[in-house]
Amino acid sequence: MLAAALFVAACTAANTATATPPAGTPAPPFTAVDSNGKKHSLSDFKGKFVVLEWVNFDCPFVVRHYKSGNMQALQRKYTAKGVVWLSINSSAVGKQGYFSPAEINAKIKERNAAPTAYLIDTDGTIGKAYGAKTTPHMYVIDPEGNLIYQGAIDDSASTDPNEKAKVNYVEAALEAAMAGKPVAVPTTKPYGCSVKYK
Repeated sequence: MLAAALFVAACTAANTATATPPAGTPAPPFTAVDSNGKKHSLSDFKGKFVVLEWVNFDCPFVVRHYKSGNMQALQRKYTAKGVVWLSINSSAVGKQGYFSPAEINAKIKERNAAPTAYLIDTDGTIGKAYGAKTTPHMYVIDPEGNLIYQGAIDDSASTDPNEKAKVNYVEAALEAAMAGKPVAVPTTKPYGCSVKYK
């Protein structure tokens, strides 16, 4: 029990080495290759809403959102509305959450995940540009390329798949922005495992 508690505590510690760009500022540009070897640049998606989801399939907080089906439901709901959903992994080689492209695709299939693409950021360039601190750490970018939300996925910092959040901040941000309204809560404190940078 103590070992499990210590593991979660270690996972929860945020990496404070980088600063997160404030909401309302231009989202940092990036180019990365996905788990299928295809190159993607943020500029490719100009004119669309984009969600960035920092992911580590070994993190118990991420496990919660995939075991409950919460993350996949959000992915499907919003990609069906034309939103681009990019899962990004910044784990360095040999660290928790790092997998080969073949392993990544197997895990995506196992979890029935539905991102637009899963981007591999082994050197941490994208993660550090965004100040990604935890998995999950969520970002929403508007069609003009501005960051309109960054922080936690919801208001329930739990590893229990049965825990129900009162507010899903990503959903709230997307619903408001897609309706032409301002995002009521543009920034929250992310929770989860620290991103395993090299």
